[in-house]
Amino acid sequence: MSSSSNASIPYGRLMHHAMRKLIQTVLEDVADNGLPGNHHFFITFATGHPDVEMADWLRERYDAEMTIVIQHWYDALEVDEDGFSIVLNFGDNPEALRVPFDAIVTFVDPSVEFGLRFESVEAKDDTPDPDTPAEDDPVTDPDPAPKGAKAQGEVVSLDRFRKNT
Repeated sequence: MSSSSNASIPYGRLMHHAMRKLIQTVLEDVADNGLPGNHHFFITFATGHPDVEMADWLRERYDAEMTIVIQHWYDALEVDEDGFSIVLNFGDNPEALRVPFDAIVTFVDPSVEFGLRFESVEAKDDTPDPDTPAEDDPVTDPDPAPKGAKAQGEVVSLDRFRKNT
């Protein structure tokens, strides 16, 4: 087995892939069997991602990020290797969305205080983003849960485990 002094295992990217696979598995189960018990999801995604599909009026209103809630009313949830599509109700207007897993910023199930937060991972550049909290900074969620929602639990930030070079 050969080794290079500059080569390293991309743990950050591998963890992102594994966590997105977890979301895929959960959503596939919900698509097949419905939401069990009190489970529900807050999913925040980057609306500017090139593969996000949504109505123009929604993209204008949410030009950077959007948080959707999958709980009481949703329809046509379909999941594949790259993402999911769903129909949600916006002010009595059903709208179809297509969200690639790579566009997801946070995934939270407040019923069990479970949450994942994805920091951006650049394929060729592992230098820290100046807007990303440093290792000793607390990770905070800029989009708090709606009133009446339970605590969001621990959020996992992979940047804490990245090699600083």
